[in-house]
Amino acid sequence: MDEDHVFKALADPTRRDLLDRLFERDGQTLSQLESGREMTRFGVMKHLRILEDAGLVVTRRSGREKLHFLNPVPIRLIHDRWIDKYTERQVAALADLKRDLEGQVTA
Repeated sequence: MDEDHVFKALADPTRRDLLDRLFERDGQTLSQLESGREMTRFGVMKHLRILEDAGLVVTRRSGREKLHFLNPVPIRLIHDRWIDKYTERQVAALADLKRDLEGQVTA
């Protein structure tokens, strides 16, 4: 996984919206993903191609249709690498504070 491609793909609000749509209902066609958008079919295809290149969307042919599916693994890897390690200390500190405060109440 190339993190730069994932970050670039996630940087655009249209692409994040497409991922949200796939999260809500996976396995959509291009026509379904473009419905209700003020964007050309070609524009949506361009965004989907960037998401595919980043590994965030995978496709499968079903007859004449091409279905798009969310692949959450790259987002999880970004989370584990860049977000989780920075929040661990704060969460541990809050848990310690909670235990201390609860200990004072029962004492």
